[in-house]
Amino acid sequence: MSTLTKHSNPPVPPSSPQRQSPLRRAIAAVRNTWRSLTSMKTALVLLFLLAVAAMPGALLPQRDIDAAATAKYIADHGTLGTIMEKLQLFDVFKSVWFTAVYALLFVSLVGCILPRLFEHIRALRTAPVATPRNLSRLPRHTVRESDEEPEAAARTALAGLRGWRKISRPGTASEPAGTVTVSAEKGYIREAGNLLFHASLLGVLVAIGVGQQFGYEGSRIVIAGDEGFCNTSSNYDNFRAGNLVDGTGLAPFCLKADTVNATFLPNAQPDMFSTNASYQDRDGLRDGTWKKFTIEVNRPLRMEGVRVYMLGHGYAGTFTVTYPGGQTRTQTMQFAPQDKVFFLSSGALRFDPPAELYKTEDERRTKQIGIEGLLAPTKQLNGSLLTSRYPAPNDPAVAIDVYEGDTGLDSGKPQNIFSLSRDQIDSGRLERKARVNLDVGQSTTLEDGTQVRFDGVKNFAALQVSHNPAQNWTLVFAIGMLGGLIVSLTVKRRRVFVRLTPREHGGTVMEIAGLARTDQAGWNEDFDALADRLVGRNGEKVA
Repeated sequence: MSTLTKHSNPPVPPSSPQRQSPLRRAIAAVRNTWRSLTSMKTALVLLFLLAVAAMPGALLPQRDIDAAATAKYIADHGTLGTIMEKLQLFDVFKSVWFTAVYALLFVSLVGCILPRLFEHIRALRTAPVATPRNLSRLPRHTVRESDEEPEAAARTALAGLRGWRKISRPGTASEPAGTVTVSAEKGYIREAGNLLFHASLLGVLVAIGVGQQFGYEGSRIVIAGDEGFCNTSSNYDNFRAGNLVDGTGLAPFCLKADTVNATFLPNAQPDMFSTNASYQDRDGLRDGTWKKFTIEVNRPLRMEGVRVYMLGHGYAGTFTVTYPGGQTRTQTMQFAPQDKVFFLSSGALRFDPPAELYKTEDERRTKQIGIEGLLAPTKQLNGSLLTSRYPAPNDPAVAIDVYEGDTGLDSGKPQNIFSLSRDQIDSGRLERKARVNLDVGQSTTLEDGTQVRFDGVKNFAALQVSHNPAQNWTLVFAIGMLGGLIVSLTVKRRRVFVRLTPREHGGTVMEIAGLARTDQAGWNEDFDALADRLVGRNGEKVA
């Protein structure tokens, strides 16, 4: 008996994977990162992050808009305020992290749009796809018969597909002789609308970026009847310029407020604010002529690519200081509204005495007059406490503290125009000499004979001058976004296929199928109407 021995093959050692070079691994990592960055999912995430990143800019005071409010917020919140400042939460739109999200979104959109644009162009130049072999498997399917021969029935079907991209082809070798197929598609504009939306979104981002770089904004309080101002950066109370604007070479114009009007309803609600302005544009400055324009809240003055808006309204108090020698100083200064309903306002004024009254400059500096207090357009007294009961200047009055001493006018340090320096008062360099309530025309006299008189109030307008060279483009792209969104949501992609097979005794069997490419439910009753139109008068439905 022979013995059979089973011999097994020796194990083959596994082949070690081929190691890529560092350069190839780096290229693969860059390629994968680029694909992830330019995906639509990433673009949507970045758009959401941009919206979230902008929220601190709307909720927290921003340094370039109101530096004083920002400094106060930081001081009030101590360590937390300091940490928030280091995180650039008070300069959100100039911060490193907001700029990074903005730039990544820009790159992501470019990477998304360009390939899809080229693909859409190729699709527009490509004939509709060939008719599938088994039309009965498509969501919408029907069979009709026509008395026309396949060629003539194909022409009838093509005529019924007006507005579709369509093509007629002869049947394949596996189909009966004389078979003709028709393929048609419509709704390509849907993808065009989608591309328009995303391209317009990219355009909005570019326009906003350009506007931020080349634009500027300035705010200025203009008191009715005063000299006004000209468009230079040094003439604004607050001036914010883009990174590529140095504050020179601004559009030339001058503007002054002839009258500032404010009307209120009986319940104290504001009715209308307006400023009757005189202005000189480039031509007016050259020939010395003034033009008139009424600026309203939603009706800005436009000139030289600049818009002048009226943002608010308030009151300025006029005071006259009469010194012992008879010399007078009159000054009008805006008061900041503290009560937005009844316009109870606070403010301060500083008066420098005539030099001839005192022997030395140091003595003159210690005799400056500071006035600080409240202004009520329509007074209401609760004892000696002054409040306002209506926002119109029906019965103006002030409650003021009068100080004498060094107000800090000659110190060279910037000061708050609405309050006196607490340091000067606390150190004793500015001493309070009187506390008094005054109606229009009333006055108070200090110990040395200096008289302070309240002369009345004037209206002022809070104006904002804005220049944004990309504003019109922002509007155009915003309209493009809206139009693209409407098209992409309303236009439907449809495909229809027809196979026309000749019958034995003449005529044609028409197998018609439809495919909806943009919704799950497919076509509704309009498919049957389309089939009737493709068959024409010589056709009938097969039961």
